[in-house]
Amino acid sequence: MAMAIAQQHRESSSSGSISKHLDAGKYVRYTAEQVEALERVYLECPKPSSLRRQQLIRECPILSNIEPKQIKVWFQNRRCREKQRKEASRLQTVNRKLTAMNKLLMEENDRLQKQVSQLVCENGYMRQQLQTASAATTDASCESVVTTPQHSLRDANNPAGLLSIAEETLAEFLSKATGTAVDWVQMPGMKPGPDSVGIFAISHSCSGVAARACGLVSLEPSKIVEILKDRPSWFRDCRSLEVFTMFPAGNGGTVELLYTQIYAPTTLAPARDFWTLRYTTSLDNGNLVVCERSLSGSGAAPNTASAAQFVRAEMLPSGYLIRPCEGGGSIIHIVDHLNLEAWSVPEVLRPLYESSRVVAQKMTIAALRYIRQIAQETSGEVVYGLGRQPAVLRTFSQRLSRGFNDAINGFNDDGWSLLNCDGAEDVIIAVNSTKNLNTTSNPANSLSLPGGVLCAKASMLLQNVPPAVLVRFLREHRSEWADFSVDAYSAASLKASPYSYPGVRPTRFTGSQIIMPLGHTIEQEELLEVIRLEGHCLAHEDAFMSRDIHLLQICSGVDENAVGACSELVFAPIDEMFPDDAPLLPSGFRIIPLDSKSGETQEALTTHRTLDLTSSLEVGPATNQAAGDSSSCYNTRSVLTIAFQFPFESNLQDNVATMARQYVRSVISSVQRVAMAISPSGLSPAVGPKLSAASPEALTLAHWICQSYSYHVGADLLRSESIGGDSVLKNLWHHQDAILCCSLKSLPVLIFANQAGLDMLETTLVALQDISLDKIFDESGRKGLCADFAKIMQQGFAYLPAGICMSTMGRHVSYEQAIAWKVLAAEENTVHCLAFSFINWSFV
Repeated sequence: MAMAIAQQHRESSSSGSISKHLDAGKYVRYTAEQVEALERVYLECPKPSSLRRQQLIRECPILSNIEPKQIKVWFQNRRCREKQRKEASRLQTVNRKLTAMNKLLMEENDRLQKQVSQLVCENGYMRQQLQTASAATTDASCESVVTTPQHSLRDANNPAGLLSIAEETLAEFLSKATGTAVDWVQMPGMKPGPDSVGIFAISHSCSGVAARACGLVSLEPSKIVEILKDRPSWFRDCRSLEVFTMFPAGNGGTVELLYTQIYAPTTLAPARDFWTLRYTTSLDNGNLVVCERSLSGSGAAPNTASAAQFVRAEMLPSGYLIRPCEGGGSIIHIVDHLNLEAWSVPEVLRPLYESSRVVAQKMTIAALRYIRQIAQETSGEVVYGLGRQPAVLRTFSQRLSRGFNDAINGFNDDGWSLLNCDGAEDVIIAVNSTKNLNTTSNPANSLSLPGGVLCAKASMLLQNVPPAVLVRFLREHRSEWADFSVDAYSAASLKASPYSYPGVRPTRFTGSQIIMPLGHTIEQEELLEVIRLEGHCLAHEDAFMSRDIHLLQICSGVDENAVGACSELVFAPIDEMFPDDAPLLPSGFRIIPLDSKSGETQEALTTHRTLDLTSSLEVGPATNQAAGDSSSCYNTRSVLTIAFQFPFESNLQDNVATMARQYVRSVISSVQRVAMAISPSGLSPAVGPKLSAASPEALTLAHWICQSYSYHVGADLLRSESIGGDSVLKNLWHHQDAILCCSLKSLPVLIFANQAGLDMLETTLVALQDISLDKIFDESGRKGLCADFAKIMQQGFAYLPAGICMSTMGRHVSYEQAIAWKVLAAEENTVHCLAFSFINWSFV
């Protein structure tokens, strides 16, 4: 009996504990007031701590009957619902985009099927003609009659005739945008997909050059039409667009007569202009269309004086078809079809004017990317740095591009004139005495130049140099081609106040540049950034005063896979706290590919190429073969255009012109060395002017270094098994100690360094020969080297104590010991150079 009572007591106590546990975690139904209070806290802190939840219960009486654990569960559920909502919204967006892309692909498939049917019919017709050809030729009484479509007589001088031209233009444009009027092929490297900008195609074997794009954009059709019609805002090469005549047409449309001027991309070719009719209308199905074509018989431009420096080009029926989508957004069809009159440029540049890929990159793809950029900025998806608004940053990019194009073209109506040009100069000097860097929004920031602006510009052809790789090198290694004193001159001249910068004083460039990003486009094809060049004054009284220089810079075309894309690096000096309407005087580089790569060579070419040339020193049969293959598969040409602008005072014009010409020539020389070095052909200069990488001279020098070390020091620099044949240079290159060689001149300069030496100096083989020996040692190191120099020349070598040296970037490097020895030319038994080995070095 007692045992039964005890068992019943245990069961009741156990069931009570279970009920208590269930009550603690039971579902709670919240009132509207409670939910409102919790939502307010959630907006401030989606994940409150335990103390914050307890504080919430104390501060809100309506939550006093709810356990802290239950409030914790509510916040967990709330975060989960928010996550599910965002994911559902994202999936809906992706689904809408995929639906629109599927619709485009189905239409493209229908177009291709129609094209196949048309080709089959033409093929059958040609077979029939071939079978009856003999009978047709023997029948003398049979006369062949060739009929050609006759254009209706149209008068472009009255509205009725212009409207007839507009309707014909609309029909031809729609046949190109959605029909088979042009044989379209897929743009190389631009495959369609859910994450792509759109579907891109270029013309195949048609008159002129043509490109087409289709894409989905989350903007309304009317907004897209407004953006696309403002061509100078998104087409960087458009200098001006003037509307001369406009009259209404049916369906609320308009007909306009336009005069458009297009910049020349290089100094070697004239600019282009167009005299066109533009027709804007709404179709019966609700689609909007903007189509355009050139008017024939328009040899006399609206402004004959301003058109004297232009070549009249032809725009065949082109335009934009905007189709509204269900649920918002629009599908855009863009067609650009041009005849750029390639006969008017030198033969070497004609591929630039006969390439549909170039038109696609400059106009068609650029238009679609710009609209998508505006759409993302409107939706708040794009975040920029330094508190600048997207519209302001776009304006900066446009002003830099426009100023650089103005400098390259040098139009007379802008005030430019050539200075003492006899046609034989390699560097063209143009002067603009009327140019003022005025700002429209704030006259206080305008800059009046007492003399004017001088531009030194030049163009040259490059062989086997990837434009994207060259631009990346110029951007990341400015110290290897730029002169800090010239940058300082430009920066000082462009100060808004003459007292804000106390003249140009002797300044030392530390070699350090800091890149601060401002913004970028969606696909990172263009970067906008601020560059800070660190410098310090050499004058004793200003020793602690910073002489930093700031540049506003855009860099574009750094993707090697963008076929036909132009690569640019354009910059302008600015104040540290530059206003939104700061005056700009751009300079820079533009590299345009002339010959397009084929699909196979593009896949074979390595996407990322080293810029420090270390791979080119991998000597041996395998490496040489690889270099040869790379050279054969990347046999392309490109044109490089350089333009630098300098403000000047009237009495110093000749001096500034001489300085500018010499400076641009030095920049050209530096760029040529860099171009040779990064060329896949393996023709990079490795050691001095005559020692190229993996050349017999480099191998000979490697043998001399090792043999001289063994002769003087009595030990082997390399392991005995690695000193035979071509492996000497390879093992010396990968030696763990930093090995440097300098010439025996009044000012010794470095002529060779292995990989560890380049890493220690933070430089490249291209810039090595510009570094003198005294720059890498500190004061005590230079004194010690001078004291031991006689010992080195007499004894042949010397051990230098531990010390500190300097890299080209201004960083201190410590080493435990250094060995210096004479390098003897084995055959002549003469001293060729001095070699140094820095043992166990590291950055301080």
